[in-house]
Amino acid sequence: MSQKVNIENCFEKFKDTYSPKIVGELNGQQVMLVRCEGDKVPWHIHDKEDEMFFVLKGILDIHEKDKGLITLNSGEFYIVRSGIEHRVVPHGHVKLLLFEPQNIAHTGRVQSEITKKKFDKLET
Repeated sequence: MSQKVNIENCFEKFKDTYSPKIVGELNGQQVMLVRCEGDKVPWHIHDKEDEMFFVLKGILDIHEKDKGLITLNSGEFYIVRSGIEHRVVPHGHVKLLLFEPQNIAHTGRVQSEITKKKFDKLET
């Protein structure tokens, strides 16, 4: 069933960081919202999945091994292609919209303090 989703209302429902919340699904992709704060994301790879990071609020650095640094500001997005080792570092508190394939491993094969085995679905 289709429904309208208010992103700000969704963000008001959770405060935890590095715990993506599913707010929609389409064509095998999950639409997720996540809050990021602090340098906690390990270097990792998604062997078969691309990952899209869309900054809704704040500034996010995406580090790619062998490619360098990409800095995203509010209203910008970047797609990390499969097979690229990467990590993200927010500047302060950042709100992101993610598009990722269903069943993607949160931090690839790397386990860390932020790794989620399953993503929560947020009632919208």
